[in-house]
Amino acid sequence: MRTRRLLMLLAGTLVAGAVVVPGTAAAEPVSTIDWKPCGADAPGVDCATIDVPLDYARPRGEKIHIGLARRPAKDQSKRIGSVLLDPGGPGGSGVAFVMGGDAVTPAVAERFDQVGFDPRGINTSSQLLCDAGLSDQADAAKRPANQADFDHLAAVNRALHDSCRANFGALANHVDNLHTARDMDAIRVALGERKLTFVGYSYGSLMGQQYAELFPRNIRALVMDGNMNHSLRSPWEFARTETAPVEEGFREFARWCDSNPACALYGLDTTAVYAQLKARAKAGTLVDPDGNPVSFYALAGSTFSVVIPQVWSFVAENLRWLWDGTGTPRLGAKLAAEVDNITYPTIWCSDWTWPVRNYAEYAGIRAGLAQQFPIMEWSPYVDHLMTCVNSGTRNTNPQRPLRVHGAPPLVMVGNVHDPATVYPWSLAASRQSGARLLTYEGWGHTAYGYDIQCVNNAVDDYLINLHPPRRGLRCASIDEPALATARTQRNLPTGLF
Repeated sequence: MRTRRLLMLLAGTLVAGAVVVPGTAAAEPVSTIDWKPCGADAPGVDCATIDVPLDYARPRGEKIHIGLARRPAKDQSKRIGSVLLDPGGPGGSGVAFVMGGDAVTPAVAERFDQVGFDPRGINTSSQLLCDAGLSDQADAAKRPANQADFDHLAAVNRALHDSCRANFGALANHVDNLHTARDMDAIRVALGERKLTFVGYSYGSLMGQQYAELFPRNIRALVMDGNMNHSLRSPWEFARTETAPVEEGFREFARWCDSNPACALYGLDTTAVYAQLKARAKAGTLVDPDGNPVSFYALAGSTFSVVIPQVWSFVAENLRWLWDGTGTPRLGAKLAAEVDNITYPTIWCSDWTWPVRNYAEYAGIRAGLAQQFPIMEWSPYVDHLMTCVNSGTRNTNPQRPLRVHGAPPLVMVGNVHDPATVYPWSLAASRQSGARLLTYEGWGHTAYGYDIQCVNNAVDDYLINLHPPRRGLRCASIDEPALATARTQRNLPTGLF
């Protein structure tokens, strides 16, 4: 999976002496970026930083820096401009994304400089540093079993967020996505681009959505692949929409297993096997053949991989191994360690507020999930609800529907079976923004830039020629069980958007 913030206080964006007013054409920059080679690990890629205001309400005040990496267009004689890229997160590194290789298709890489950026607080940008030990404690406490557990989570969350503020207090108050969207326009100006071309994946879609709200007339082409839905306000609606694809994924997996002799569970009734394993895990009596206890969350975390058909055979082998010791587990690391669910809490809580006030409310959400999704009951993404409990971090970018006016055609991409930025979120964001929604009828998290030619061709035509996909375009799934590809590995869920 690609790791790949509404307070409108902007008085103006100050970058290299040029002032940009939201929604207007920008002044040209008066200086250039000082690009230098990134180093031997990324030959041919240049790195740099630019200075931006810490607080856009005070554009002439304190500055922070934003890290950039640029991979030049392969054919400079046909170069159109720069495409700004973000892989997701919150907290994914666009610099690492571009340094690691081409982040777009060959057709776009030929015509555009690929420019990745690190959002404020991350990696090569001015960093927001939080206590790693407290972060681990907070992650471990996100599934309370009673009010005492909930109170412990609240205390650890406050200590974690206090550590973020103590390490860089001023920055901790200015890492919401609205500041990031304004940083994107600062990058556009510093690059010398009259209009922005942007591709944002997963959490990067929120950057594109809110950039379109703030700077609609500064857009050349904007692609958002795997969309957040910033109009969600209910913790139940968040938890419900995040769990639905996992339940659907298991049902599809079970149908495949029960009808395919190649499946390790063939002939056993896959759903019944999982139900019995789950009951034993909840009772604390499930152990693997090596004698290690397996919790409900370890079991559900490894089985979460049913959202990727290419690893269905591995999931089946895992479950068969737990059932009767037959075979060898193929997702053993995930089985033992559960699904990693790291977030960057200050960024997340600046952008989202989920009012889970006590254990009774949390237990009510979990009970509702168990009733509506009786097989899986839970998704690792449900844990995101608990990140901001008693955090003390101010939500400076409150949720509400998108309002985009005066923008050129925008493009969104959504996977029908996406387990992270779920398809109903892309539907909602496209309806609110008026963006053209390109639907991939397959699985995995995000679709552009892999081997899905229907998606790639439509997005490439938009980025290069400014021809948006026709409304309602749908691309057939190419995902098949037990057909592992490079895309499979990049789409395995990790708990990030």
